[in-house]
This record gives sequence, structure tokens and C-alpha cells, in this order.
Amino acid sequence: MTDNAKKWYVVRTAGGKEKKAKEYIEKELESSDLGDLVSQVLIPTEKYFQIKNGKRVSAERIFFPGYILIEAHLTGELQHVLRNLPYIAGFLSEGKDKEPVPVRESEINRILGRVDELIDQGGETVIPFTVGESVKIVDGPFNGFDGTIEEILEDKRKLKVMVKIFGRKTLLELNFVQVTKE
Repeated sequence: MTDNAKKWYVVRTAGGKEKKAKEYIEKELESSDLGDLVSQVLIPTEKYFQIKNGKRVSAERIFFPGYILIEAHLTGELQHVLRNLPYIAGFLSEGKDKEPVPVRESEINRILGRVDELIDQGGETVIPFTVGESVKIVDGPFNGFDGTIEEILEDKRKLKVMVKIFGRKTLLELNFVQVTKE
């Protein structure tokens, strides 16, 4: 790799302001003659699913909160411009003389590969329940009953809930969408 080749760098941002920081970077690159030095500005995100109000909802979260990846031929002028933009706190791996150190190619491939892999698989499901938690059944023949989660079957997307029916404890197997937290 020659010195003129573009490399990946990690830019630190204010927490929760990654998208705003990316917008500022892109606007600055459009309005200046530095745009050809930058190939990509990337906020690695992952898609996941969660259960809200009994429904499976798709959501997205930032894979590395507080950080943006940028592929660039990093000149002194570009460094100066990036460091002085709003919501930018500098570069992550600064070596001697405050010079940013590029991320190893193997590490970037792992990060980008992981992001692609998560997009391909459609995300993961976040289970909003824990064992021992009290829940209310909102669907099915036991609608209105209260119970306690005894076991979570992630692969089947079901819960085993202990419910008191006619004075006896009975173990029911219910879908995630059939119960809500109390």
C-alpha cells in the first residue's frame, strides 16, 4: 500500500451525535476541495428486533456508539478541518505527535464483515423478558391471568410461565406476543 492510498480511521464523536457529526463531515467535504480525499464516512449500525406492545418491531442501533469510521487519504489540512467540526472530538488512535494511526486492514474487514453479516441475517431479536419477572397474559385462553416467567425459549420465541389456575400452579408455554410486563 502506498502513502497515497486511502486508509480507514476512527473519529471520536459526541455521544449520541454520530449522525449529526457525519452530516457535518459530508457538508464540509461538499463545500471544500477536500472531497476527493475521502471515500466513505460510515456509522456502523446493526438491525435488531424487539417486542413492543406485543408486536415484533425492527429497530437499528449504532454498533460503536461515539465513533464514526472514515476512509480517507489523511492530509494535515483534512485532519485540521475534521477536528474543528461540531460534535467531533478527534481521532481514536492518535500516535506520537497527535498523528492518527489507521485501523489495521484485518480489523476493518472484520468490522465491515460483521456489519454486512448482521444486515444479511436480518438482525437479532432482543428478548425483553427475564426469568422470575411477573407478566400478564394478554392473548389466548388464559387472557387476563398473571404469572411468573420460569424459562425463556429463545429459539422458539416462547416463554414458560407459571400461572395459578383454580388454586393450582400450572406451567404454560406462551409466545412472546401473548404476554406483557406488569
